[in-house]
Amino acid sequence: MTTLELLSPLEPARRRAFTLRPYLSLVPPATVLLIFFAVPMGMMVGMSFQGADDEAWTTANYQRFFSDDLMLAGLGRTMLMSGLVAICVTVMAYPLAYYLARSTSRWRIVVFALAIAPELAGVVLRTYGWLVILEDHGFVNSMLIWAGLISDPLPLSRSMFGVVAGLTHVVLPFGVLSLLTSLQGINPNLEKAAQVLGASRPAVLRHIVLPLSIPGIVSSLLIAFTMAASAYATPALLGGAGFKVLATMVYEQVLFYIDWPFAAVMANVLLAAMLVAVFIGSRIEARLHNKLHL
Repeated sequence: MTTLELLSPLEPARRRAFTLRPYLSLVPPATVLLIFFAVPMGMMVGMSFQGADDEAWTTANYQRFFSDDLMLAGLGRTMLMSGLVAICVTVMAYPLAYYLARSTSRWRIVVFALAIAPELAGVVLRTYGWLVILEDHGFVNSMLIWAGLISDPLPLSRSMFGVVAGLTHVVLPFGVLSLLTSLQGINPNLEKAAQVLGASRPAVLRHIVLPLSIPGIVSSLLIAFTMAASAYATPALLGGAGFKVLATMVYEQVLFYIDWPFAAVMANVLLAAMLVAVFIGSRIEARLHNKLHL
């Protein structure tokens, strides 16, 4: 018995419309990204190749950047600062996120509120708070001198330590949220089963929870790294005039030296460094994920 399927002339057009319908929802965000991200980034890349004559395209600005010891030192300082912040944020956020993911206590909501509380205040306000704590006559140095542990103030502010401490405070809530999402996706029954079979609590955390939370760890590291690398207010206030990172150097080139092409070069180098870090992090995550599922 043969069944005949009759299709109207409009049926292919309807099928194509149905197929394209999911992609139509991408048009508004794609348009926004194109206008407010892709176009400005393209303009900045083009500006970085401008020479003294606006119509002459040259790589002299990039040669100047990579041959200048001050610029390379600023790049290295930016990467070191961002790496330290990423590690500090992830290490501090992990136990807090684990508690929030597993706790059923009534204090859980209070701890969660305290974890994201730093985002309720402005970056400048939080940074000035750290400046009051870490400056030469601030709370920490005053207490140490009063206790007789030191005789001269420690250089806590206007140093790498102060900037890392301030940025860790600023970025910590993002690390907590990233790790919390990953830890909540781990079935608690896996931990209970391992403990029933005789595994100790540290062994469960090391061999089960930690490997399964690798995506959250990598995500926390990358978020903290990129946010710290592009931060301006905290390095400028806590680091002082002598603490040069790419974000503060771009600011100086734009406002003080009025050298927009060279500022565009530094911004492009900073963006390229962050993209490389994201690529390396994603590759490491994929490799560890594959090993875990072998």
